[in-house]
Amino acid sequence: MIDAVAYLAMHSCPLLRPGTGDAGGMNVYIDELAKTMARRGVDVVVFTRLTDEHIPEEVVVEPGYRVVHLPAGPMERIPIDALPEHAGAFGGEVISWTHSNRIVFDLVHSHYWVSGWAGVIVKEALGIPLANSFHTLGRIKDLTRRVDEPPASTMRLRTEQDVIDQSDCVISSTPYEFDDLLEHYGASPERLCVSPPGIDHSVFSPGDRAAARRVVGFGAEPILLSVGRIQPLKGPDIAVRALSLLPDVVSAGDGSPHLVFVGGPSGPSGDDEVRALAALSDELGISERVHMIDAQPHADLVDYYRAADVLVMPSRSETFGLVAAEAQACGLPVVASRVGGLPSVIADSEAGILVDGFEPTSFAAALTAILNHSGFAERLSKSAVEWSERFSWGATADRLLELYAGITAS
Repeated sequence: MIDAVAYLAMHSCPLLRPGTGDAGGMNVYIDELAKTMARRGVDVVVFTRLTDEHIPEEVVVEPGYRVVHLPAGPMERIPIDALPEHAGAFGGEVISWTHSNRIVFDLVHSHYWVSGWAGVIVKEALGIPLANSFHTLGRIKDLTRRVDEPPASTMRLRTEQDVIDQSDCVISSTPYEFDDLLEHYGASPERLCVSPPGIDHSVFSPGDRAAARRVVGFGAEPILLSVGRIQPLKGPDIAVRALSLLPDVVSAGDGSPHLVFVGGPSGPSGDDEVRALAALSDELGISERVHMIDAQPHADLVDYYRAADVLVMPSRSETFGLVAAEAQACGLPVVASRVGGLPSVIADSEAGILVDGFEPTSFAAALTAILNHSGFAERLSKSAVEWSERFSWGATADRLLELYAGITAS
């Protein structure tokens, strides 16, 4: 029986809006998982770093789930690569808080490589097992990063290896991540396990497209949608170039296709990427058809998914691809890169199209096939909804509780 779990999310609070700063699918994952666990009777405390003196130390999200902000380093947001020097202090604060509040955690589950380092410290001090979810892996991102992007730091790669070696269980989102951990990190297979994220189907489901378009302010034009943080890793430049290669007139909608980005800049080059996309759109003569919309509350994304004709996801690396799973649950076909865990999320040619490589021409061909063939688009839409049903937060919690029980028993 698992009674209490400590989740570590040092670099990004799960209460932040996804699509802003360093907040993304991991934030949704932790928040939804904590809610589901709490409703199963597990006491969940999510520890994150305090970045603003006006933020309360403790936020009770709902009974059994609270977020605790702890001081560690400057009281401001700092680049992720600057966080490792504060991981020891963060781990120490988690230990002090646990002793002060007289809570006995069954285990600690850390998220991302920086939190994993702190998780090792907490594990050793409290004498409890450590589970870790990386969400992204440095060596895997390096395999397909854009040439103008710096590689993962030596600090990150060493830390990832140490966390893998000292975790009682490393949780991968897909079998593809499982294989990456074996091949590129030499992880012990007996301490690896697979547990995919879920979808809240009470929120993300098919709906009236015309009504959704009125809500979000779209017209009758064909809409390509991109949801997430604006950074080179997500391939936004590929999406813009693909748009420029589409026919001026397609069967879907009325008028030339438009591309809508929902999300804000992320990472040290995020603002530069936004400016570069604007310059690229001008150069290609399509700036009036490329739109930037600020990150939206997570639940509000359902209207964008329902309103669009296709989700374009030319990511250079994706451990899972929660956006693709949510879009499919709303009946939106997805055109995505065949990278990382996306082949587990998207049934190729059944619920969407997976593209080999990162050539805009290949993405344009896949997008055109959907936009110009309504029967094909409808078939993908129906299959996408059916495929998405395999992902639920209830199933995720079931699997993790089984894994938690296993490592605490051993």
